[in-house]
Amino acid sequence: MAIPVIMPKQGQSVETCIITKWIKKKGEAVKTGDLLFSYETDKAAFDAESPADGILLDVFFREGDEVPVLVNVAVIGAAGESAEVFRTWGVAETTGKSSSDATAERVESAAQPDVHAVSADQGVRIRVSPRARKLAWEKNIDLQQLRGSGPNGRIVVRDVESAGSAGFKAQEPLILQQGADFSDQPVTNVRKLIARAMHASLQNTAQLTHHMSADARRILEARKKVKAEQSNDASKPDITLNDMVCWCVIRALEVLPEINVHFLDDRIRKFSKVHLGLAVDTPRGLMVPVLRNASDYNLTALSGELRGLADACRKGSISPELIRSDAASFTVSNLGNYGVEMFTPVLNVPQAGILGVCAITHRPADLGNGVFGFVPYIGLSLTYDHRAIDGGPATLFLREIRNQIEQFSGTW
Repeated sequence: MAIPVIMPKQGQSVETCIITKWIKKKGEAVKTGDLLFSYETDKAAFDAESPADGILLDVFFREGDEVPVLVNVAVIGAAGESAEVFRTWGVAETTGKSSSDATAERVESAAQPDVHAVSADQGVRIRVSPRARKLAWEKNIDLQQLRGSGPNGRIVVRDVESAGSAGFKAQEPLILQQGADFSDQPVTNVRKLIARAMHASLQNTAQLTHHMSADARRILEARKKVKAEQSNDASKPDITLNDMVCWCVIRALEVLPEINVHFLDDRIRKFSKVHLGLAVDTPRGLMVPVLRNASDYNLTALSGELRGLADACRKGSISPELIRSDAASFTVSNLGNYGVEMFTPVLNVPQAGILGVCAITHRPADLGNGVFGFVPYIGLSLTYDHRAIDGGPATLFLREIRNQIEQFSGTW
């Protein structure tokens, strides 16, 4: 008996995935556990395995398609079996042979969320049913030239067929354009998803950033001690300056827990534990894994856990549940290694706060007894959602982080 292959749901916050490559082709024999296709979210890449032995009877989406999770993407069965019944958009959407177009539209609407076609040159999102989109692709019809007759202006099959009879054709897709002094590269699927998330964060929140600096002499002295211990014993833990700053942030969140929150429009969710997100730069783009219950770890354990999360992100083996934006209660993003002295980090909604850690610079300061000298200061940039946190508490929190750094006494 034929069975469907569905688009897996990688985490509660993931609504769509992009098919990047079909490893098996329509008509090929497959075994249970064989890799069928590769797909990606905005944060990670995965491979989908065959759930059964049989023939790959049909595939419903092509490479590059953005597909809603839990939707049938293919069918596996015995040779000669029909795959039509598994088309998620439903057999009731017909080419005009049904007794009622309205009935077809209602069934289609209930069967599956819209698939949105996006214009590469204009960024326009088009409401189009999956079957209509597939037909338009097969007939080389430009969806931007069509006016949908379905619910809410959605393009359905009959719109594509009418366009085909009228002779509408799509232009060749822009893959690479070159000129005398420029070249246009296509935006990757992951970059599109990241861009969408960043735009939504800035558009839907009231973000404000405060900047402050902290005397870094104590954490630099601690780092010097760590390196000295390692030179004598390679088994000693390599605790970085970023680990120390994260430890200080956790302590500050314990002092001022009103910053350790999510803003959920009609309510504010307060956390009793610190679930720390750490921004990690990877070849696939920025990822933010979370260390659950980070407030329970001492400095050595915290350092090891954070290093493990960063390594998993770079290897692509991080669990999808650990990169959900709602998994962390607060995030730290460190650009100090790049020499950035001040920046404005973007909130990972629904989190209400994120700390940007900047480079250490030397500034003149009073050393006491009328003596002045140059002191190393580390820059701190706190972005917060003003809907959830007022300026006063935000400033007090940033000052508490500064105090924790300047009075650093972490042990390992």
